[in-house]
Amino acid sequence: MNIGTASKRSGVPAKTIRYYESIGLISSAGRSSNGYRVYTEEEVQTLRFVSHARSLGFSVRDVGSLLALWRDRSRASADVKALARGHIAEIDAKIAELRSIRESLLTLVDRCHGDDRPDCPILESLATPTSAEHCA
Repeated sequence: MNIGTASKRSGVPAKTIRYYESIGLISSAGRSSNGYRVYTEEEVQTLRFVSHARSLGFSVRDVGSLLALWRDRSRASADVKALARGHIAEIDAKIAELRSIRESLLTLVDRCHGDDRPDCPILESLATPTSAEHCA
């Protein structure tokens, strides 16, 4: 099948398929006599796998590791679980960071009068260097 059909069947845009090929995440597709990419059903299944892993937030590098584990029938499921647990830890760290950002913004919004006056604690805070910037 051509890249358009593979794209429709996998749900991965053609441009993304080309990108995944260019970085070696997936194997380059075979070529027809006229030079067009030709994809197999197995390659479409791989694209679906990659798409699902990416939708769960796995990095391209981790998706590469997951693909290698998926293809290795002698793998230990513990290896897969360890990779997934590492990703969960990254997600938890991002959640904590986002909660901190949210709290900072809530504090700034509470301090802002939100009226016709030009003074704005939100803008003043953004213009003030943080303590970490003083150390740089």
